[in-house]
Amino acid sequence: MTWEHGRAVVEQLVAEGRLEMISGAAADGTTWLSSAAALLDSARREADNNPEAAYVLAYDAARKACTALLAQQGLRTKTTGHHVTVEQVVRAQFGGPFDAFGAMRRRRSEVEYPQRPGDDIDSSEVPTAIGQADAIVAAATRLTPQLTLFR
Repeated sequence: MTWEHGRAVVEQLVAEGRLEMISGAAADGTTWLSSAAALLDSARREADNNPEAAYVLAYDAARKACTALLAQQGLRTKTTGHHVTVEQVVRAQFGGPFDAFGAMRRRRSEVEYPQRPGDDIDSSEVPTAIGQADAIVAAATRLTPQLTLFR
């Protein structure tokens, strides 16, 4: 299934050189989904001991689940800023739980590249991040079998 919703965004990103077409084994999102599930399990284990690690692991789980959707369509990010490109594609095509990915991406960036006091993760943020990542992984797992190569 090719998603008409978001088609213009995908075509624009391909034209800009931010996405490229892939095929063969690279166009299989299942490995990405397996990795996403493992990262989400790790985030849950770290939630109480290391909130920062748990948040970053939850984000990485969400990112890999989103990347699985691109791969399944024969798409791969090509340039710097690939996390933003992934966000643009999944939000344009699928919406729903994927809308949370942008805020997660920005917060993860604040944690990884702090600019000011307070950019560190508070333990109260972790359950929300894990819940959002869980919803993204679950949605990507449901969607992946429905996708075909983007044309």
